Amino acid sequence: MSDVESARTPGSIAEVFGAALRLGLTSFGGPIAHLGYFERTYVQQRRWLSGADYAGIVGLCQLLPGPSSSQVGFLIGYHKAGWRGALAAWAGFTLPSALLMYAFSRLASRVHGPILGAIVHGLMVTAVAVVAQAVWSMARNLCPDLQRKAVALLAAALLLLHSSAAMQLTAMLIGAISGALFCRTVQPPAFSPPAGPKFPIAWTLLAVFCALLGVLPFLSSREPHGPIALAAIFYRAGALIFGGGHVVLPILRDALVPSGWISDDAFLTGYGFAQAIPGPLFTLAAYLGAASAPANAAAGWATIAVAAIFLPGLLLAIAGLSLWSRLIGMSAAQASVLGVNAAVVGVLGAALYDPVWTTAVRSGLDGVVAVAGFLILERWRTRPIFVVALCVLVSVATALARHPSITQ
Repeated sequence: MSDVESARTPGSIAEVFGAALRLGLTSFGGPIAHLGYFERTYVQQRRWLSGADYAGIVGLCQLLPGPSSSQVGFLIGYHKAGWRGALAAWAGFTLPSALLMYAFSRLASRVHGPILGAIVHGLMVTAVAVVAQAVWSMARNLCPDLQRKAVALLAAALLLLHSSAAMQLTAMLIGAISGALFCRTVQPPAFSPPAGPKFPIAWTLLAVFCALLGVLPFLSSREPHGPIALAAIFYRAGALIFGGGHVVLPILRDALVPSGWISDDAFLTGYGFAQAIPGPLFTLAAYLGAASAPANAAAGWATIAVAAIFLPGLLLAIAGLSLWSRLIGMSAAQASVLGVNAAVVGVLGAALYDPVWTTAVRSGLDGVVAVAGFLILERWRTRPIFVVALCVLVSVATALARHPSITQ
């Protein structure tokens, strides 16, 4: 069968789910690495779509808020097997890490002791190294000129002065306006993705996206710490995250920690553990939903959090598949996205200092280990799981050296 014939042949739901599940079990390394795995699996090996079609899907998802690798997998599933294929692709890629994050939340809440405390602290130090590497990489790619560097620095300064969800929105709005004013010379991509649903369906999905963004906070006002309020927090986060999964850190932290849903220590522990497992970083939501839940409601709250954080990005992706031809003609919109991405670098940079560094680094040794982890990730391109192992081992060894009686 030729490449063109293979790309046009409809696939079964089981076939799509199986391919996505294998990726969900083996895709370590974050969204950029995921896109490489997808290209090798879907384009080179299975030949479900051409290289040009794949480039078009990736280009579209890079312009939209949400988890880019999950959006790409979702659209490939849609391209291969329609709506059911899209859902099967998302479920297969997401379930392994979501279940692991949920299981970790249950284990962390029931096991106590100095060794577990050392492991938790090691995971928190891991978060410092991983976020530092993300900031460095994003700054290099998203802030190549003086204008966008200035936007990033301004956003960081605003968040360091007053860290809140409202200030994050302000920083992104400043970035959007600055991008529209100063980044208009960027050229639109020269590729196009495969066809999506008809225009009326696309506009309906956009309407649903906007309606949920407004309705969920309104409905949650009667029960500020109930399941609808939880859904509103995670839906808003999923709708506003540009620049990759690491940006979920400051947005969710400022929504959950100050209002008492979860502590800083517990939040960073889950974030650190997320670096050790395959799949999308957005499944941190499973851990946070379960850790925030009342007794006997952890599974339900974890499900709500995962569904809510992924839904807006998937709605925008499938709508954008139809509206792409119009999106690429809007130079001001693309320029605004460049400015928002620059602001995102600043938001994540501020979060690197507070709460990531201030919460996790408690000694000079912690600082040395965090810097070593950053260098391992950035200079030698090592998988994050090895940095997790390093940070946890050092933390446990330090605890044993200070308190030998632990093992007795």
